[in-house]
Amino acid sequence: MDRLTELIKKDMKPALGVTEPGAIAFAVASAKERAEGEIVRVKVSLNSGMYKNAYTCGIPNSDRFGNLYAAALGAVAAKAELGLESLAYITKEDNERAATLVAEGRVEAVMDHMGSQIAIDAEVVTDKDRVLVKIRDSHTGIVCIEKNGETVFLKDSRQEEKDVPGEIPVIHQYTVHELLEYVTHVPEKEISFIREAFSMNMELLEEGIHSGRAVITKQLLKENQNQIISEDALRTAQLLCNGAIEARVLGLSRPAMSITGSGAHGIIATMPLFAYFQVNYTEVEDVLLLRATALSFLITMYIKEYSGKLSAFCGCGIAAGCGMACGLAYLRGAAGRQIDMVIRNMASGLTGMICDGGNHGCTMKGIVAVDAAFRAVDLAMQDVSIGQIHGINGMTPEDTMKHMGQIASPGMVKTEETIVNIIEQK
Repeated sequence: MDRLTELIKKDMKPALGVTEPGAIAFAVASAKERAEGEIVRVKVSLNSGMYKNAYTCGIPNSDRFGNLYAAALGAVAAKAELGLESLAYITKEDNERAATLVAEGRVEAVMDHMGSQIAIDAEVVTDKDRVLVKIRDSHTGIVCIEKNGETVFLKDSRQEEKDVPGEIPVIHQYTVHELLEYVTHVPEKEISFIREAFSMNMELLEEGIHSGRAVITKQLLKENQNQIISEDALRTAQLLCNGAIEARVLGLSRPAMSITGSGAHGIIATMPLFAYFQVNYTEVEDVLLLRATALSFLITMYIKEYSGKLSAFCGCGIAAGCGMACGLAYLRGAAGRQIDMVIRNMASGLTGMICDGGNHGCTMKGIVAVDAAFRAVDLAMQDVSIGQIHGINGMTPEDTMKHMGQIASPGMVKTEETIVNIIEQK
């Protein structure tokens, strides 16, 4: 299996609801399953991106939202073995128990530092035990577990291939030209697993349509002539992509297929491409959709490796939007120089979009990203783009993507602080 295939396969994971509440619940559940006795208190300490992203987002199988309830549900009912789907089997009784914990002041969620790299410290104290679980760098990446002051698990960094300080991340060891060579020649069978992303995200969309709660989806469906797939590729893409995103941020009970640790990233990176394929299926082969989606994932990863997993810019719109735009251009037969143009057009148009957490607003950001991607590709296919000398564009597509990521980290650290202050004061 090609190294890039392994990178995609490892990164592509189901996630129920917004990823950050799922990660918080997973962390707390991982601590609770190692603690006997009645819960005395629960505390989660989070980096700013994690804290902000979960602050007002919906929780699966619950009418509650946010950090406190994600932690409380993690303590009373989440199943750690399900990873980011740990909240899949929450009941009405579980919600009531979690609400009681919160009302009694036994759950605390704090932001303990500004940062774009994932960090969760989940502590569960019972009348018998105290357990601390530490997660770093990925949403389910447990690196340490302490029980009653003793370390009972410590991750061995030699257990898996891992980037180390000073070493170039795997994705950055490739040029865009090399990524294009890979997606063009990788055997279809090797990337056939990507199909699961389309079916999973479509099921999430259907859940949103039938829920009665997804108000933006209702309008997008109306604009698409009340059809899931119409003859209009852009309107179909808006519905498939942002209907799924709305269902996700509302906390509906179907998972999204995530990429770079985010369901919304995974949705934006896939669904507009699937929409274009569905509208143009007589002209576009299924294997070409797989190849385009692989490119979309890899470009998304490339930018996110610079920006960090969680930051003050909208990685869904900017990183995944740029990846999706490149995939769309690939579907349309773009040459390598036109892929470069797409990246420059997207960099010049969307890079300033902020992330104010995982919430209903993600749907609007997705709408903007899809519009921008279709326009960026239309222009590039006519050899029209923003020049290399302008703004944050680089002399190579690799430099342009690096600059896009750097705008977020370290460029928007103070922006992150301002966003958190605003949402806490409301």
